[in-house]
Amino acid sequence: MHRPKTYTLDEAQKRMERYCAYQERCHQEVTKKLYEMRMIPEARDKIIVHLLEHNFLNEERFTKTFVLGKFRIKKWGRKRLELELKRREISAYNIKLAFKEISDAEYLEAFNQLAEKKVAQIKESNLQKKRKKLADYLLYRGWETHLVYDKVNELI
Repeated sequence: MHRPKTYTLDEAQKRMERYCAYQERCHQEVTKKLYEMRMIPEARDKIIVHLLEHNFLNEERFTKTFVLGKFRIKKWGRKRLELELKRREISAYNIKLAFKEISDAEYLEAFNQLAEKKVAQIKESNLQKKRKKLADYLLYRGWETHLVYDKVNELI
């Protein structure tokens, strides 16, 4: 039977520094990782305070990076972004701040490109089904309903 590895406070702290340096993390991810490492609550708190003080962990920076990355690469809309951030227990203030990083022009440009690219890919002769497929795709990606339905009516 194999025993789970145990860590000293220093080892865990170094490991978490590397974990946070590799990629931006939110508090929830760090807490979960420390929990998986079987650290006691006092040690978890100490390590999190250390990470915050040394700027390894920064919720505002995480939120901005997350929003810009998912928006630019995965083409997620604000609704999906907000949902995913709330799932990670990010404050409404930080979410609002991160959304300011995306201009309305850039947001609409990405939405229009995504919709036009998708409509060209849908191989469906029934217009009703084609409309539904496009709407479902855009809504799943988290784009606002009024944008989606206006665009569907415009394109099909």
